[in-house]
Amino acid sequence: MNATSFLTFFLLILCSCISCKKAPSETKQVMLWQSYDETQEIEAQQAHESNRMKFKLIQSRYRDKNDVFQPLYEAVAAFSEERYAQLAPMVLEQDIPSLQQHISRGDLTYEELTLFYLKRIYTYELDPATSLHTIMALNPLVLEQARARDKNKHDKKHPIYGMPILLKDNITTATMNATAGAAVLEHTSNEKDAFLVSQLEANGALILGKVNLSEWAYYFCSGCPLGYSALGGQTLNPYGRKIFETGGSSAGSGTSVAANYAVAAVGTETAGSIISPSSQNSLVGLKPTVGVISRSGIVPISHTLDTPGPMAKNVTDAAILLDAMRGKDAKDPSSIASSSSYILQKKNNDLSGKRLGVINGLLSDTIYAASIKQLESRGAILVPFDPPQVPLDGFLSLLNLEMKQDLPVYLREYTSIADTLPSLEAIMTYNAKDSTLRMPYGQGIFDAIMNDTIDTKGLDLLRSRLLTNGNRYFQEPMQQYQLDAILSINNYHSAYAAVGLHPCLAVPMGYKTSGEPIALTLISSPYTEASLLELGYAVEQILNARKIPRAYKD
Repeated sequence: MNATSFLTFFLLILCSCISCKKAPSETKQVMLWQSYDETQEIEAQQAHESNRMKFKLIQSRYRDKNDVFQPLYEAVAAFSEERYAQLAPMVLEQDIPSLQQHISRGDLTYEELTLFYLKRIYTYELDPATSLHTIMALNPLVLEQARARDKNKHDKKHPIYGMPILLKDNITTATMNATAGAAVLEHTSNEKDAFLVSQLEANGALILGKVNLSEWAYYFCSGCPLGYSALGGQTLNPYGRKIFETGGSSAGSGTSVAANYAVAAVGTETAGSIISPSSQNSLVGLKPTVGVISRSGIVPISHTLDTPGPMAKNVTDAAILLDAMRGKDAKDPSSIASSSSYILQKKNNDLSGKRLGVINGLLSDTIYAASIKQLESRGAILVPFDPPQVPLDGFLSLLNLEMKQDLPVYLREYTSIADTLPSLEAIMTYNAKDSTLRMPYGQGIFDAIMNDTIDTKGLDLLRSRLLTNGNRYFQEPMQQYQLDAILSINNYHSAYAAVGLHPCLAVPMGYKTSGEPIALTLISSPYTEASLLELGYAVEQILNARKIPRAYKD
């Protein structure tokens, strides 16, 4: 029985046992997900060569998945396997323009597109053998909203219209709590949307749900697994469940899009948290210049470095998603107003005359070396160089001190817990009261934050020095060799790009002999996202590397 058959059979049996006229309180008792004994699974994991992959748990010990999946299960059960099979070739791995063309021709509707993705989510996430533990919440109104998009599709003005999008669960929405994966934020009430969510909805996007992440955006526990959170459990990589890391902290954004659970997802990054999971999941991920997309309504680490960004299966979709989120936000001092669109205009694979910086220290990677040769064969001018030696001393102190400052502000404006838990120190005390459930890997980074003491003047000097050094690291070779971009691997140079405020674009480059994905990362000057995306599109067409995960191809 294939995965889709499994879900259909399971839900039909379930529906036959429960009358649709049952009271809501009775329906809530139905179990779609049954927790299982994972003792042997965890014991086997201790043999993994990476300490971060030696999991203590996989299923969340805190949250019941049934709370997430029950509200929409009847609608998903009613979506037939036959219709799913008809739509699969039109949806799987297709870009947004192709999807919109199919809908314009009447081949499917926005409601059916949404149901298609929900069918995949229910099929794979409710089977212990395939669950990626990546879905944190589903929008209970999404099908109603999809029907409204169908009814009003003559109003479509942006290509994101009607496209189901997933959000990292540190992005605030009025309909679903932003938890950052933390137990303390599970039941906070909120009636606000993050600015980027308002922009997406204004452009007609459908917010399908929320996805797992490394708890507190991987600024919580020291040396713990990427993609772990108390509420979501352990996110797993579709290219190798329990074998390859998911990347972090936007682990769920990466794994869910890689498995075709949505058109695209929004991640967030302080230093590497979009680029890392995009690389690990064979996706296109863009870390934009700070301010290109508003940060208001996002659980913060650092107001200097934090930024959201698009994660998609191709550059075309990443550009469309970026464009749909842009806009000046008065609440975010770094926010900019962009007068031009980020949607791709040229769309060619000609690199003639493009000067691309090649970091000498990376040439020992055979996939990198082969990939840049492919680019050279299509007209790119490769310029090998050695980056300047500049320190990033104090980088963690910048994050420590700004999180200590910024988190209480977020708690006051976007949560209902600020009166009782107003600070990082109070949250640490809350966690310690039930450490097994709330912090099984400890809270070592929180400890370090509390022990870091630099005064305001020292922090200002630190911030300025890091910006100078980050700029020098990239701008010195860019100006000396007149480079259009610098080519890196995965998130190898994300810290320098973060402090220097340089945008990064990860593009699938191939797979290691083990099957683990690897990305070519293009880094360009601040506020050059439009030209970076055009360049990335050409690179993507030449390398043509992305493949759907084998276990999630049906």
